[in-house]
Amino acid sequence: MAGPVTAAAVILPEDFPRDILSDSKALDPAQRMAAALVIRARAIAWSLGWASHAEIDAFNIHNATLIAMRRAVLALTVRPTMILVDGLFCPVCGVASSAIVRGDATVPEIMAASILAKTARDIWMEEYSHLEPAYGFERHKGYPTPEHRRAIVSAGPSRIQRLSFRITAPL
Repeated sequence: MAGPVTAAAVILPEDFPRDILSDSKALDPAQRMAAALVIRARAIAWSLGWASHAEIDAFNIHNATLIAMRRAVLALTVRPTMILVDGLFCPVCGVASSAIVRGDATVPEIMAASILAKTARDIWMEEYSHLEPAYGFERHKGYPTPEHRRAIVSAGPSRIQRLSFRITAPL
């Protein structure tokens, strides 16, 4: 309900230790961070793409996610020959692409990208929490937890609130 959407693009070498990869949601924060360090160190290329909370409100979360994906792909220092994307839709990048449902649980490159995107966004939210400490972003990272909902009801929307998202009363 708050903050940017983040995407990553990753090109892995053949000898990458794929056993450290998993669905980013299945890894605990320490495992994700450890994997992210290896990905950044060993990938042929990697990059991040972001779309702001304002872009999410203007274009909707789906389109903002595609914008962030496109930015990540275009920021790669090595041009990919194929883009594999988790889900149903691919960004328009001028490169052949394929959408793979549950790719974040089955395709090593998508797993790696998901890990980088999640760790980068979590760090961003933790750092941002110092600017608006009343919201507890360092704990819930902007997700719709009861704590986050209570903070919005109590303090009003934060400066990075996704105003197009329905904010319901605390659970």
